[in-house]
Amino acid sequence: MADRLIEAAQAENSRPIWCVTPQNWRAAAQELPASALAFADASGFRAEPGGLIVLPGPDGSIAGVLFGVEEAPRDPLAFGKLATALPAGDYHLALPPANPRLAVLGFLLGSYRFERYRTRSGSRPRLVVPAGVDAGYLTRTADAVALARDLINTPANDLGPAEIEHAVRELAARHGASVVVTVGDDLLAANFPLVHAVGRASPRAPRLIDMSWGDPAAPKVTLVGKGVAFDTGGLDIKPASGMLIMKKDMGGAANAIALAEMVMARKLPVRLRLIVAAVENAIDGNAFRPGDIFPSRKGLTVEIGNTDAEGRLILADALALADEEAPELLVDFATLTGAARVALGPQLPPAFTDDDTLAADLARHAAAESDPLWRLPLWQPYMSMLDSPIADLNNAPGSGFAGAVTAALFLQRFVTRATSWLHLDVYGWNPSSRPARPEGGEAQTIRALDALLAERYG
Repeated sequence: MADRLIEAAQAENSRPIWCVTPQNWRAAAQELPASALAFADASGFRAEPGGLIVLPGPDGSIAGVLFGVEEAPRDPLAFGKLATALPAGDYHLALPPANPRLAVLGFLLGSYRFERYRTRSGSRPRLVVPAGVDAGYLTRTADAVALARDLINTPANDLGPAEIEHAVRELAARHGASVVVTVGDDLLAANFPLVHAVGRASPRAPRLIDMSWGDPAAPKVTLVGKGVAFDTGGLDIKPASGMLIMKKDMGGAANAIALAEMVMARKLPVRLRLIVAAVENAIDGNAFRPGDIFPSRKGLTVEIGNTDAEGRLILADALALADEEAPELLVDFATLTGAARVALGPQLPPAFTDDDTLAADLARHAAAESDPLWRLPLWQPYMSMLDSPIADLNNAPGSGFAGAVTAALFLQRFVTRATSWLHLDVYGWNPSSRPARPEGGEAQTIRALDALLAERYG
């Protein structure tokens, strides 16, 4: 994303952008030629939020750009619209918005394109970095978001468990981390029975990917990601419409990988661990069945109520592994439940933790970074919904109530030693395009967490 920004010294011929409101736009644009103001009037420009007009100069060049904003913006990333709406060329903020840092980040995030299968030619606009804005930090952030988006957008025929492993190995190579991978039937010998059960029906072998970085004596921060490369639903098969975007079911892993990139790029003084359970939930004669009972790494037995509740199974083994060394902070990311989307929609991931300080700090950073989330309760009375008459737990309660909460409670049974645990039920997908957030794969909550980790450990 660095090629979308330029330094002030390179901006001799850049065009001005005025971020204006209905009350101030005329006063703000007084340096414009009279003809440009007349053009804005004739075009009906009213500086409404998101309104944009490119003003012609007397010689046919671009005299400047008027962009409507809110005085107290509800979406500081709305500036991302300019990345797709402006003609090619260089621009600077003559009248900056309320939050220049997030405006520039919005521009970078809006510049994202997934071009693995279709390259779009042509020049694109560039933005001069405003004074006081850390271009390096914003570029690294945008690159990490692009990494998550690229992984999620890649279809399952080109991104299976082995390719998820490759992405982690590339990440480790960039930052000098170590990686241990357990594959196929070796999962049984290494005591990851639930990961094996979910992934065994696919010709693409399941695996547990374990990356470590940093000083072993530093505070332990562990990230766990659900990496279901594609989810058919298993024998409880999804309808065709339910499979259309199931390439995104590894979105939890993509977000965990991207956050690991951010932490290592910052060189935070932590001992970082990234654990990804990577599988394909396929259908074959050896697929796991409703009613089957499996042991878990934790020792708890799990009855399978539904094979389409596979994400919590692989996370159970991954979280149990992470929990064994009692990290100071354990965070898991998963595209886990449709119930979370029913409750909060695609833009607002629920967060679950019993650490009130962590929840408050995370909410504060989520607001500051325009990276929203919302805390939902780990409501212990609902734990009884996970009861099984013949096993320790059932993975899919039949009641239909509080699906996101009961999924989180299921995972909580596998975390007993970590100082703080946070579960994030992300959607990982934009159903339609908005400024800075193109349709397709999305990174959610990682910018808020990056800010929280920098505050705690930086």
